[in-house]
Amino acid sequence: MSAPTAVTGARPASRWALLGAFSLLVATTQVLWLTFAPVTGESARALGVSEGLVGDLAVVNPLLFVVLALPAGRFVDRALHPTLSAGALLTVAGALVRLVDTSSYGWQLGGQLLASVAQPLVLTATTTLAVRAFPPRERTVAIAVGSAAQFVGVLGGALGGAPLVAVGGLPLLLGVHAVLAGVAAVGVLVMLRVAALAPVAHRDAHGLRWLRHEPLLWRLAGLLFVGVGVFNALATWLDPVLAALGHPGTGGPLIAVTTLAGVLGAAVLPGPVAARGARRRLLVAATACTGLVFAALVVVHTPVAAGVLLAVLGFLLLAGLPVALEWSEAHVGVARSGTATAVLLLAGNLGGVLLVLAVQPVVGSPRLALGVIALAAVPGLALALTLPRREDPA
Repeated sequence: MSAPTAVTGARPASRWALLGAFSLLVATTQVLWLTFAPVTGESARALGVSEGLVGDLAVVNPLLFVVLALPAGRFVDRALHPTLSAGALLTVAGALVRLVDTSSYGWQLGGQLLASVAQPLVLTATTTLAVRAFPPRERTVAIAVGSAAQFVGVLGGALGGAPLVAVGGLPLLLGVHAVLAGVAAVGVLVMLRVAALAPVAHRDAHGLRWLRHEPLLWRLAGLLFVGVGVFNALATWLDPVLAALGHPGTGGPLIAVTTLAGVLGAAVLPGPVAARGARRRLLVAATACTGLVFAALVVVHTPVAAGVLLAVLGFLLLAGLPVALEWSEAHVGVARSGTATAVLLLAGNLGGVLLVLAVQPVVGSPRLALGVIALAAVPGLALALTLPRREDPA
């Protein structure tokens, strides 16, 4: 395990400003990904295409992430500055390309492709940036903040689209997102030049072969496969499931409640959990809670009860991402942290796609759909129980 040498002469304000700019960029990647999801019908009419083609504008993101995550992680390990700078530039380029012709599907697809290439370059830097910019006592918090930014971006993308389109149509939505991307990109590019990053003492020269001998990393990847899969299935199918159970229009607000609770959990839990050596307990609790909550929703699904249950679930489940990322870095070291992050996020993206597809055939039977999601927690809990009781130090 290699460690970064200490950052000398670094002002605390500069590293926190870098983290703030990076977190804004992370959130922006999620906003750009979900630009068209909450306004699918309006976008289809504005672009003159079917709603299915509009849906494809969001699908390209997870597909390219699966292909590019591991190479991006290796780039982060080898050259953090240029990799993250490229991610920032591609993010704003994707947002600006969409403005060339706001009524053209081709330009929107081109912009989405650029933003989708940028996302793995940005997200896989989460742990590496935290370790190289922050002293040990602050790294867990930095990883938590960077991870929570993903959920903030998801929430912003999901809730902000419809009001903007209602006011100024698709051009206003795309324009606001371009401004957001520009601010985030400039912030990261500037702060990368200002903030001091510790050099890595020993670079990894073994390619990806070491991954075969890291059972902890693969167990954490399996847990994120389940956790992200559950969250994506919830976000995709909760509204039609609750509508079929007699509660139309409640899915969107309950997804927002879950995500808000998750942002809070991802921000506040990882630090105390790592300090107390309780990562395993948190991940076991999150997977057990997943099964129990969805089993309970089969029976009790009034909006108030569902809101309470999903808030508890979001608080624990979404905290699992930064906890897993921090544990992986503590285990493999900074020289391999980008690759480790890529493996975990890649597994999460795969789970997000596959569990959504697994629930789709039974979504017409709402209780069965909730049961399928509950059953997904069973292998997750079994996997969490195999995690080592002796944890790497935070």
